[in-house]
Amino acid sequence: MKKVLLTFFSLTLVLVLAACGNNNNTNNAADSAATNAPAADASAEPAAEPVTLVIGASPVPHAEILKAIAPLLEAQGIKLEIKEFTDYILPNTQLAEKELDANFFQHKPYLDDQNQQNGTDLVSVTAVHVEPFGAYSKKIKSVDELADGAKVAIPNDATNGGRALILLAKNGLITLKDDTNITSTTADITENPKNLKIVELEAAMLPRQLDEVDLALINTNFALEADLVPTKDALFIEGTDSPYANLLVARPDNKDSDAIQKLAAALTSPEAKAFIEEEYQGSIIPAF
Repeated sequence: MKKVLLTFFSLTLVLVLAACGNNNNTNNAADSAATNAPAADASAEPAAEPVTLVIGASPVPHAEILKAIAPLLEAQGIKLEIKEFTDYILPNTQLAEKELDANFFQHKPYLDDQNQQNGTDLVSVTAVHVEPFGAYSKKIKSVDELADGAKVAIPNDATNGGRALILLAKNGLITLKDDTNITSTTADITENPKNLKIVELEAAMLPRQLDEVDLALINTNFALEADLVPTKDALFIEGTDSPYANLLVARPDNKDSDAIQKLAAALTSPEAKAFIEEEYQGSIIPAF
């Protein structure tokens, strides 16, 4: 009987020790795995936060072009917040005051004039498109029908006013001292054979004044907003050699930033060119 009990206790002890040994081996293996597992890379940089650019633009075509290329920028982590303006003053004022990151609505002669008048130093980042300037009428269908003493409306800002006068001169309606001077005013008219009464109005108002005047010279963006088709409705229009390319404009402190440069690249991309050509059918011409 003693031998049986001794044998039983011996077997029990062996089993207990074996179990303890297996548990230790399991713990040791786990400890080893934890020790040998690759440590988290403390130096890895977190994913970059999306960047938002606030851009001021005229509704047509500038905001439309920005919306068209927005997916290109979203794929690069850049979101566009587009603020639409119907005037030519606030987009530059707000850009200078850093309420905007950039704007897209103006050509270089206008930008230069505004910088000079307001003491700002806004800069061009890239040229995007040309909007040929045209003459429109609801009263006549040919410039030959323009009567003596007809009322002709032009923009009242310095550069677009001069641009309108140059276009009138190129179409034989007036003669200027210098028909290449973009800052020409009515005082520079040397001949006016039809005795045209030239009225200066805010550019945005011109489409709404077509019922009141015989002829109005209108910026293409405002013509498009008024459902005028420059290539069909204009009695005469600037050629493709127009120097008035519309610009993406920023400040000296941010013009070279990664986000602004990516925006410039998107605005001059093949996708942007295809959109401009297909959407506007020659009323707007890519400048790149």
